[in-house]
Amino acid sequence: MIELEVQKSLYGNKGEFLLELDLKVPEAKFVCIFGKSGVGKSTILRMLSGLQKPDKGRIALGNKVFFDSEKNINLPVQDRKIGFVFQDYALFPHLNVYKNIIFGSNKDKNRIDEVISLMELESFCDKKISTLSGGQAQRVAIARALVSSPEILLLDEPLSALDREMRFKLQEELKKLSKHFNISSFLVSHDLGEVFKLSDYVLTLEEGKIIKFGTPQEVFLNQRWSGKMQINGEVLGITKTDVICIADILVNNSVIKITLDPLEAEDFKIGDCVVVIAKAFNPSITLL
Repeated sequence: MIELEVQKSLYGNKGEFLLELDLKVPEAKFVCIFGKSGVGKSTILRMLSGLQKPDKGRIALGNKVFFDSEKNINLPVQDRKIGFVFQDYALFPHLNVYKNIIFGSNKDKNRIDEVISLMELESFCDKKISTLSGGQAQRVAIARALVSSPEILLLDEPLSALDREMRFKLQEELKKLSKHFNISSFLVSHDLGEVFKLSDYVLTLEEGKIIKFGTPQEVFLNQRWSGKMQINGEVLGITKTDVICIADILVNNSVIKITLDPLEAEDFKIGDCVVVIAKAFNPSITLL
């Protein structure tokens, strides 16, 4: 069991706020942290890794205590067995692919070879980082995080800068790798499709507080909605005419159009995550 019972004062768009967590997550599960910018999502990863210290509380993985303010315990980063994948890759340009992958690892040759093979990087080991595409560079970053045999893998929006096709491919690989190595994974993401695809559990934050925690279905698909079809999407735009409004909704890799009453349309804005609900032949949308 992973235990997070911590408090941390942070500064956001509205000034100072308190990040408060009281959470227990089964091990070897994929947890997505979802919420608007500036609510403390990345801080959770940094506190788990030891890069940022909570003001008070306790963090533990099973019987191993990472942090306990009352007992004055604060394990250094290198003692926590954490793999961290950053949004900007954080690779070393003066080292080739292979040296980037093994940097800071325990140099377990079998593990290194296994990870390189799983990430399909065998033909890239001697290449310079500057010659790689964004998807290839992110594969290297993920491989580096895995070669040291971490017990927890932390992913801070690692796929957000990639094109949709590459993102889908790496999502599949992350899901397989997490299960293959039986790792507890925490992913910060704004992509609703990614959250549904990868997560066993979703943690939603608002102003530093846990609003919901559960499976993606429990968190996002409110049981009070009725309809023959429910699909998740993102509002790309709303076009107003004299009589109606047309909402363009991104669903997976396709855009669908939904007609709205002008008053209804005022409740939505570009970027909103929504559920498209079809009742017979009259689809509608509602905010998540």
